[in-house]
Amino acid sequence: MADPALSPVDALLEVMARLRDPDNGCPWDREQTYSTIVPHTIEEAYEVADAIAREDWTELQAELGDLLFQVVFYAQIAREEGRFDFNDVAHGIVEKMIRRHPHVFADERYATAAEQIAAWERIKAAEKPGQPTGVLDGIPLALPALTRAVKLQKKAARVGFDWGAVEPVLAKIEEEIAEIRHEIASAAPPERLADELGDVLFACANLARHLQIDPEAAVRGTNAKFERRFRRIEAWLAEEGRTPTESTLAEMDALWERAKGDER
Repeated sequence: MADPALSPVDALLEVMARLRDPDNGCPWDREQTYSTIVPHTIEEAYEVADAIAREDWTELQAELGDLLFQVVFYAQIAREEGRFDFNDVAHGIVEKMIRRHPHVFADERYATAAEQIAAWERIKAAEKPGQPTGVLDGIPLALPALTRAVKLQKKAARVGFDWGAVEPVLAKIEEEIAEIRHEIASAAPPERLADELGDVLFACANLARHLQIDPEAAVRGTNAKFERRFRRIEAWLAEEGRTPTESTLAEMDALWERAKGDER
């Protein structure tokens, strides 16, 4: 049991150190490395997003704890290797936030949000002097593809590489759909189809950006809707003693429309 005199954060750090203790710690925790923890970190971040989407605030508290534990885990490994520790992580983010918000913590003033964003990028660039800074630098490759597409588009938009309205974006989507139709009709190889489909999805991400919609959240919502409606189809078929494999597409389509109508 953690020392009750410790602060919650210090107690968490103590628990993590005990788990990693080379003599009496947990075998699984001792085996972990930076890279092996990454999938768990990504999963915990998505579970935070899921709790928020469901507005389950009790679950959100628990999921935020799980996500914080991931940060503590990385910091403990780094501490063991003499690189840095949790306090260094916390100190670094405090300094960064103060440095990047001179309009809050100093006397800088910006007339518009666009000016503030431009200043943020200048400050970021100044933090790494001597490094080449392309417009699209700094976007992690490991991001979900649609999220990364939006970030690429936002960065390009800051230097004027963007349409100023939704209509050209819609036209671009239609153009890309026409191109993939052509490839399908031409019996194009899978790599060509993948390339054209990627263009369609990239254009759709651009539309989401112009509509100020998170494309990942939009697809998650559609996934949930599909799952909800399909489960109703399964339930209705089960009432008849059947499964989806024992019904026809026409029957399932009719039940799908019934589920849609019930939701309205």
